[in-house]
Amino acid sequence: MSKVITNQPEGNQVVSTNIGSDGTLTFGQAFSTQGNGLHGVTDPNGPDPLFAQGAVKVSPAAQALIAVNPGSNTVSMFSIDPNDPSSLTLVGTPADSQGEFPMSLAFNKAGTMACVLNGGKVNGVGCFSVDAKQGLVAMANSVRPLGLNQTTPPAGPAGTTSHVIFSEDETKLIASVKGVPPTPGFLATWDIAADGTLSQNFTQSTPSAGGLLPFSMTVIPGKNAVLATDAGIGFDIFDFSKGSSASSSIVPINGQGATCWSSFSKQTGNFYLTDIDTATVTEVNVDANLKGSIVKQYPQGKGSGTIDNEIATIGGNDFMYVLGANATQIDVLSLNAPGQAKGVQTFDLAAPAKAAGVTIDPFNLQGMTAFVKAA
Repeated sequence: MSKVITNQPEGNQVVSTNIGSDGTLTFGQAFSTQGNGLHGVTDPNGPDPLFAQGAVKVSPAAQALIAVNPGSNTVSMFSIDPNDPSSLTLVGTPADSQGEFPMSLAFNKAGTMACVLNGGKVNGVGCFSVDAKQGLVAMANSVRPLGLNQTTPPAGPAGTTSHVIFSEDETKLIASVKGVPPTPGFLATWDIAADGTLSQNFTQSTPSAGGLLPFSMTVIPGKNAVLATDAGIGFDIFDFSKGSSASSSIVPINGQGATCWSSFSKQTGNFYLTDIDTATVTEVNVDANLKGSIVKQYPQGKGSGTIDNEIATIGGNDFMYVLGANATQIDVLSLNAPGQAKGVQTFDLAAPAKAAGVTIDPFNLQGMTAFVKAA
């Protein structure tokens, strides 16, 4: 199944779609998070309300899903029925995000720890232990501020928080922050101790000259490095091999408008980036020397507002799911080989949601995550 959040101010819901054996989608169910959505302040108003990636995440290990409630400053946790992954059960009550305007989430691989990035007036990170009966339980000594001069809701996209992830070896927690041109943004990195607590202060890494708005982050496997989309240029590559302060390089994407979301395909070994302005998926390769290059571009529906994306392996094949928020649709692409992505479905989310009594506003939709039933 794939999941997005409605992020409606009067009540947030997780909307589930079923994934068939051929990678295509059918409508599933919707579940209340018992929290409210909220849209960041931007002019003109439009899609990408949280200026973020990771608003909803699943843990296969914990068989759990977490979702932000930016209008309630909470995070909800659900258990996933492994026999029917479209079915969710709220666990406990929504947890205090320990800040304002929670907008991005991350699980560790074991599904025992989850962290949230808050982007409002009270911004920074906070972490939780994951309990199958209680839900998310705040961890001591894990709330760390970023110290940004922001509001609740935040004004953006420039100058806002973007995404939180664990490093590949899980010794670091990394948050991305967009700059306010001409001042570049940065990645903030906290060391994670054996008991899960975070270092008191973060280490700041800025992109090379030309990098401005680091947005989503995707781990570059086996390299102690991260690919960060950058709405100001294309994408940045941050190399953490020498410690918490990363060196970086930038790769322009000619003609890009706002390249902001990314995911990685194990099948092709490449990264796939989405641009909300041009409605384009850009396939990117990063070689063994951390040099990035553009493989191919795949235009999606003009004006569809391609934002969050996720890649899932179904029956040995990789499929990409792209939320076309402005068109209230999900584009499905098969990733059979490098440079050969192919559109297999444009799934209309609005009509079946309306029939199920679910309120969807294209400007509020956010997130994309996938859970695949074990064979």
